[in-house]
Amino acid sequence: TMQLEPVEGSPTVSPSPSQVQQGGTTALSQPLPRPRARAPCGLTSASTIFIPGGGMRTISYQTPALDQVHVELSSRQGPLDSDIEVWRGPDWTPCKIRVFIEDGKLRPFNAVIKTPRGPSTLAIRNLAGMEHPIAANVFTEDAPEPSAECTSSYTTMSGGAVRMLPFEPSVQSVEVLLKTDGRPLNARIELFQGSTSNLKKVIELYSEDGRERLFYSILRTPGPGHIIRIINTAHPEYVMSASVVPHSYDESDGEEDAPPLPSLPAVKPALGSGHEGPSNVGWLDRLSKHIFR
Repeated sequence: TMQLEPVEGSPTVSPSPSQVQQGGTTALSQPLPRPRARAPCGLTSASTIFIPGGGMRTISYQTPALDQVHVELSSRQGPLDSDIEVWRGPDWTPCKIRVFIEDGKLRPFNAVIKTPRGPSTLAIRNLAGMEHPIAANVFTEDAPEPSAECTSSYTTMSGGAVRMLPFEPSVQSVEVLLKTDGRPLNARIELFQGSTSNLKKVIELYSEDGRERLFYSILRTPGPGHIIRIINTAHPEYVMSASVVPHSYDESDGEEDAPPLPSLPAVKPALGSGHEGPSNVGWLDRLSKHIFR
């Protein structure tokens, strides 16, 4: 058998089933071209990996200098149901993320995933049906960084604690940063719109070390009435720090120019009323004079 050796520092993507040699023990892997330009969430670029429903793709990074990757997942329409894992060796999974989004085009998933200390493999599974493929973009450079407000607005949450945060209609995206003091990180992030019965996005995550492998994501919140709920799903002794702040705002004031009111026709003064005004003004005076004269 033969195996293509990837260039050091470049990722490799797992082959499709048609590329696996029947009866062989080693599958050929092809170098994944490094992206030259970043594509906005929900769009595709030359390096986009399409994953059909029920499928999985793995991306391996051979350089130990790479300490984080930026992952974006989106769908053309309909729900997005995916599982993301970081592999270190055959039996070590230091990070797991489960994502469900009602509309993967309107609210795509994006997060910065830490990969410290050595080569790592990123595995992305599409748990949806065949009719719901997803597009995955993985970037190794220019990953978004938490803002100064985000890194200075931590709230301590013990295991089992719940935090609810509503946002104004002008907020178009929100930063979420979760970490621990080195202990495992177990959390659930929920995005609602209008009420807690209208669930739009769920992120469940596990990290074996919440300091080295903290979680940072930017959630899109288009439209009014969004609420974010953060839950520390660990035991009470596993404390985590959570920061949730607005990331971007709608530049418009959100109010459209009201159409001009139609002009009212001119009203002639009432005959015999003795003053200017509509014809029905003064009728009560005339009626009272007629009754009590």
